[in-house]
Amino acid sequence: MPDVHFLDGRSQPVANIFCIGRNYAAHAAELGNAVEPEPVVFLKPTSALRGEGAPLALPAFSQDVHHEVELVALIGRGGKDIDRASALSHIAGYAVGLDLTARDLQAEAKRKGLPWTLAKGFDGSACLSRFVPAAAIPYPGEATFSLDVNGERRQSGDCRLMLHDLPALIAYLSSRFTLQAGDLVFTGTPAGVAALRPGDALALKLGGLVDAAFTVA
Repeated sequence: MPDVHFLDGRSQPVANIFCIGRNYAAHAAELGNAVEPEPVVFLKPTSALRGEGAPLALPAFSQDVHHEVELVALIGRGGKDIDRASALSHIAGYAVGLDLTARDLQAEAKRKGLPWTLAKGFDGSACLSRFVPAAAIPYPGEATFSLDVNGERRQSGDCRLMLHDLPALIAYLSSRFTLQAGDLVFTGTPAGVAALRPGDALALKLGGLVDAAFTVA
């Protein structure tokens, strides 16, 4: 079981990786997707995780892998049917991450009404910075994050624009699944997704707290 790491050197084994799709209206619009009344949830295997510094290898079976930068929450205390009012108390930390997506495979799966697993769950498709304690971001609904590729800003995220905010996501997920310590929640990406190319240098930021760098092999 892989671990995620905090800036202070602490680590936490990862349990499940929950991802939220279509959580920013502008991103849904850029891909021509409808906005759903409930969160769109999919999973990634733990083998998809990559920590900062590890090279990103694009899968040979896709010709169109896109970056999707996201705020990521780490569950520190699990539970079932967690209410919105206490949801943030279950979070141990925050990071900035990438939900890499084989867009060509995803488009084909959507056309056929098939699951997205091959497009979303390949090795290295869940990239993470190190985490800061939850107390470092007392108001995650106001957090900002970004992605630069080769020194140019590609995506800017503002959690105030989430269609389903973090307490709502924790409450919803815990109503469908029993959350566990070590679960990760990728909270959705803003507009600006685009294809990656070999040699691209990626710089991720979470407010003024976390920086992470990745290079496409």
